Amino acid sequence: MPVQQISYRTEFCAAYRLYREDWSEERNREVYGICASPNSHGHNYLFSVTLQGPVDPETGMVYDFLKLKQLVDKRIFEQVDHRNLNLDVPFLQGIVPTSENLLIAFWEQLASAFTDSSASLFRLRIEESRDCRSDYFGPDHE
Repeated sequence: MPVQQISYRTEFCAAYRLYREDWSEERNREVYGICASPNSHGHNYLFSVTLQGPVDPETGMVYDFLKLKQLVDKRIFEQVDHRNLNLDVPFLQGIVPTSENLLIAFWEQLASAFTDSSASLFRLRIEESRDCRSDYFGPDHE
């Protein structure tokens, strides 16, 4: 069967602070700018998950969109929406929550769901504004 890609996109709102404890306040402000504010900073993120796989000849689908939505809601959305990414999300503890680092952590949260599926994660995308986005294609592409 032909291989295709499908995507699901959702939006979440979150606060965060880009800050390294091992750096001075000045260094953090120099590198992270307004995102290093001690009072946090936030975005309305757009988050997309793209799967790749063969079209199942019986169902006509690469993967059920409803199952994908439920998976993303449970493993990502419910964990991060209206939360402080530095303080409230256990799987993000100890990382600087840049868009790049969020995608790596999100991949780790999602990948195990596809071990017994013909579909696999192809790309994760996060857009923190209309002008700024990051894409991650998984650890096999590092």
